[in-house]
Amino acid sequence: MTQVTVLYHRQRASKTRKEILRTSMDIASAEGLEGLSIGRLATELQMSKTGVFAHFGSKEQLQLATVEAAKQVFLGQVVQPSFAHPRGIPRLRGMLENWIGYVERIVFRGGCFFAAASAEFDSRPGSVRDEIASLTKAWLIALQDEIAFARSSKQLKIDADPVQVAFELHAYVQEANWAFKLFNDKSAFSRTREAIAGYIGSPSRKLFRQQSRKRRR
Repeated sequence: MTQVTVLYHRQRASKTRKEILRTSMDIASAEGLEGLSIGRLATELQMSKTGVFAHFGSKEQLQLATVEAAKQVFLGQVVQPSFAHPRGIPRLRGMLENWIGYVERIVFRGGCFFAAASAEFDSRPGSVRDEIASLTKAWLIALQDEIAFARSSKQLKIDADPVQVAFELHAYVQEANWAFKLFNDKSAFSRTREAIAGYIGSPSRKLFRQQSRKRRR
């Protein structure tokens, strides 16, 4: 009976922690990780401050847990689905399209969580900044790897540095996120798809145009 009780409490605690982090990710995406507080979350979730504090212990631990939870969302919605595509251009296209869709679907009300977090913490030394920088760098390297594979396997007919190409493709999606959130400009997504398609070749250009037309209907 005791084991059943312990298991029940663990499951309940895990569920509560997930609910707290879901709310904290949404707040942080729009108002920043510095906008998080034990009191704010307690009010939002109608919990006691003690109940929220018990799951994290400090504001920094709450911020780090929120970043980790956002990473898992990004992996699930952007990274992992791209593995269904062959390496090179198909996977690169999938990675970028999944990322655009993640912003377009408003997974978080503030848009891309890591775009917001990067802008907030780029000049703030500390463990939170280090974690955000590490995850963002890992994403850029993943893009670079697919570009390098595409070039080596002659899928990509441009003679360019994978680091430079990844930088530019990354910037296209960041620009779409910015224009959508600041100006409510939904056309930014079709413009970004068009720009990416033009950059990585005509076959993908046709696909991105088809996807853009579907979303306009």
